[in-house]
Amino acid sequence: MAPKKPLSVTDIVSPAWCELQYWYTLTKHGKKRRTPAMKQGSKVHRQLEEQVHQIVPVTVQTREDGWGLKIWNVIQGLRTLRMTGLTRELEVWGLVDGQVVNGIIDELSYRAPWSEDEDAPSIHYFPMQNQDPSNQITLDEFFKNARPIHSNQSASAVSTRQRKVYLTDVKTRSTHVLPKGASLLPTFYQLMMYHRLLTALATNQVSADTVFKRYNLDSHSPFSDAFIAEIGGLDFSSSQESNIVEPHSQGVNDDALTELLAHNNLTSLWSLMILEFEKSIPTGSVNEVLTAEFRSQNDGALLGRKHFQMDDRTMNQYLSSGMKWWKGEREARGVEIEDAFKCRICEFADNCTWRKAKAEESMERHRARTRKRSEPTQT
Repeated sequence: MAPKKPLSVTDIVSPAWCELQYWYTLTKHGKKRRTPAMKQGSKVHRQLEEQVHQIVPVTVQTREDGWGLKIWNVIQGLRTLRMTGLTRELEVWGLVDGQVVNGIIDELSYRAPWSEDEDAPSIHYFPMQNQDPSNQITLDEFFKNARPIHSNQSASAVSTRQRKVYLTDVKTRSTHVLPKGASLLPTFYQLMMYHRLLTALATNQVSADTVFKRYNLDSHSPFSDAFIAEIGGLDFSSSQESNIVEPHSQGVNDDALTELLAHNNLTSLWSLMILEFEKSIPTGSVNEVLTAEFRSQNDGALLGRKHFQMDDRTMNQYLSSGMKWWKGEREARGVEIEDAFKCRICEFADNCTWRKAKAEESMERHRARTRKRSEPTQT
């Protein structure tokens, strides 16, 4: 049985911190509640997006209009990537174990997210990954693919064949200390999920019909006239930014209007989006070095970055286990003893059955050791 709503990337990766905590969150609150810290983080994300896109309100009349706007925004985001070498807040969709999953990629760029005087970044590995050599790129490939575009070289000066696309996720923090160890796992999985979803879309491996069916959309229903007219009234003339949704008050944009009239339903507009993906992100161009960028919640100042390498084997193992929980094939698990520090900041710690069971196991081991020491020594 499918969940009431399609899964998000957040749903997939949040249990990497603690499955039981996420289970308690969903059963008690129905969804992950937005904390003040999360709201402040959203402000930082918004400010970063506004550096690239002009955000404009658009009125939609039908669910199909709403989805048309989502797809149109992706199209404009990809065009911005080609024009400027950078785009932000790009929505993606895909399938994981038969389930539709969506997410929003914070940043895609044709420029490597590390300084130009570095040949390559320092890659963060997790000991539990058991790296499979078949999934690793060679040193020669790494240095060839990871080299940044220098600032005096425009994005358009690099041929499509040579371009690499770098994927970055932005995290905001209340302290200047960067996370480490197990605290980075959800971010690691999130980046790998985005890599998979983006790659599948860019290579036209995502069934549009499956996505539309899951959202209960009539993909062949024409968009409303009001929606087409409003999008046609936006100004897409700037080469430095794209409208992601202030209606343009100086008439109609003939190019946008013509495109929408020629692709006047979800199925047709999806096909246009796939063409834009092929132009912007050629096959094999998504770099396997994935970046987490940490910024201050207060002012958005850059605190630092950590880089990870895409690891298909680790991702497969995580998804195989995680989807069994999502499909009800196994119970949620809590953290192991070495990650018990997470319990100190968990709102469900006092009533956590897993924590109590682990405490009882620890006490029983202690009692067993005590009994063994008190036993008389046989001679």
